[in-house]
Amino acid sequence: MLGLAFAGFMVSLMACFALIRYARRHAHNYSDEMPQRFHLGHVPRIGGVAIFAGIVAGTFLAPLLVAMGINPKLMIGWSEWAVGSLLLLVVVAGGIYEDLSARLSARWRLVLTAGAGALACWVLDLRVPRLDIVWIDAFWVEMPFLGIALALLGIAGLPHAINIIDGFNGLAGTVAILICLALAHVALQLGDRQIAAYMVITVGATAGFLFWNYPRGLLFAGDGGAYLWGGIIALGAIVLVQRHTDVSPWFPMLLTIYPAWEVVFSTYRKLRRGVSPAVPDSVHFHMLIYRRIVRGVFHDDETRRMLVRNNRTSPYLWGFSVLTVVPAVLFWNNTPVLMGFCALFVVSYVWAYFAIIRFKVPAWLRK
Repeated sequence: MLGLAFAGFMVSLMACFALIRYARRHAHNYSDEMPQRFHLGHVPRIGGVAIFAGIVAGTFLAPLLVAMGINPKLMIGWSEWAVGSLLLLVVVAGGIYEDLSARLSARWRLVLTAGAGALACWVLDLRVPRLDIVWIDAFWVEMPFLGIALALLGIAGLPHAINIIDGFNGLAGTVAILICLALAHVALQLGDRQIAAYMVITVGATAGFLFWNYPRGLLFAGDGGAYLWGGIIALGAIVLVQRHTDVSPWFPMLLTIYPAWEVVFSTYRKLRRGVSPAVPDSVHFHMLIYRRIVRGVFHDDETRRMLVRNNRTSPYLWGFSVLTVVPAVLFWNNTPVLMGFCALFVVSYVWAYFAIIRFKVPAWLRK
């Protein structure tokens, strides 16, 4: 399994190098005035191409190893994951088109992910079979369309949630690695090597990208990369819950609550101000960390100054994500505890957000 991850890592690493060297021209399509821009210069935003290449390489290496007799344990129905990869390709292609042209509106990107999600639910028969809440599960089984709708929401929505938090070097990529490792860990405990292998391959391909992205910021994942991470995580989480009744459906909810709640809260903020949720702004949680908590850097080179401050922002959010991943892994089969941690995260997020807005941040956090 580690060999598959290494293959994904090497292919992604080399593909990123090629993109950095030969794909800088498209980076000029992005305006310097965008509110999400926290760097200077023109950086390619199509790292998703390299990550996808790494995942495909690792995925299709598995049946080859089985055929050669090197690792027969990987004979675990890779055909459905091949179908899933093809469906993800549709989503990634839309994100990459936006990365290259900056012409695909948020509405059409949502339509694209929703369409791919609906196709995935139909072809792979995906659904969330239960919520582990007695009074809801009593009629949940009688209305299977609710489980399909929730699966569709996850597959269509999580790519955009990952895209929202993809604002600083290493942030979204590391969060994706943490979530994938958690899914792989639980899958291995249940003997599900298929899901575990796919998650580990994704970790390897993402690590190949992060080699160039953090801390140097030579390549960004772009919409294509964020949609790929979100789609794979949603697909793996839904299949894990659907296959194994021991896994609480609140396990993937707690794993992904940071990006998911960022979408919910930012939508609430914008609607309250009478602004469309699709309009980008500069007051997301990670942006406030950058502006209000991370100290300024003194350097004669402005590009270097922004890069160092950018890199200092991500570790704050990595820690924030770890606070959800660790309890999710520890209590993956305990629904009441997982629900409690979800509620605790929401309360903590809202408290921290308004504390930062009102400049009531503890001094030790700004050091």
